[in-house]
Amino acid sequence: MSLRRILGMLLLLGAAFGSWYLSQVLKQPPPPKAAAEIRHEGFYLRSARVLGTNDDGALLYRIEAEYAEQHGPTDIEFQNVRILYAPAANVPWTLVADKASIGQDEQQVTLTGNVMAVSDEGFAGEVTEIRTQYLEFTPETYVARTNDRVQIRIGSRSLTATGMLALLQENQLRLESNVSGKFVP
Repeated sequence: MSLRRILGMLLLLGAAFGSWYLSQVLKQPPPPKAAAEIRHEGFYLRSARVLGTNDDGALLYRIEAEYAEQHGPTDIEFQNVRILYAPAANVPWTLVADKASIGQDEQQVTLTGNVMAVSDEGFAGEVTEIRTQYLEFTPETYVARTNDRVQIRIGSRSLTATGMLALLQENQLRLESNVSGKFVP
């Protein structure tokens, strides 16, 4: 093969590649779907308030959140959430968290991220705070539990533990393990 033919072949090969490259770069994007064609599964709410009732239909608690979104057919996730019992329930606890989710059974609320349960009448009749990063809460039975680390303040006393079961209506608390505390007279 002569040098002239090799250069001609390289020139043709370069032109073929260049035209392919230009066709890819200049390709028109597909037209966007019309708003009527976009289908959103589920719902979302801003400044959400969900009310929970007992078997008789009386208000038991309410969940307030900055944002709520349905994930899948049954799961709801809340952001910046606060849970309060109705005065008639006689449970003086308020729970707050970065996130909360309610699953298919709608019986349990899972709280995550900077979880805090506060009561002015808490344990021993003193202001009580329970802090953790994860808490499973069953509003209808007034039970809160975690296997994670918890910090508890009862008045001027403080405790830490790994794992906890709190019966909020009875004001009872059971710490599971690694309990340590600081008690000031």
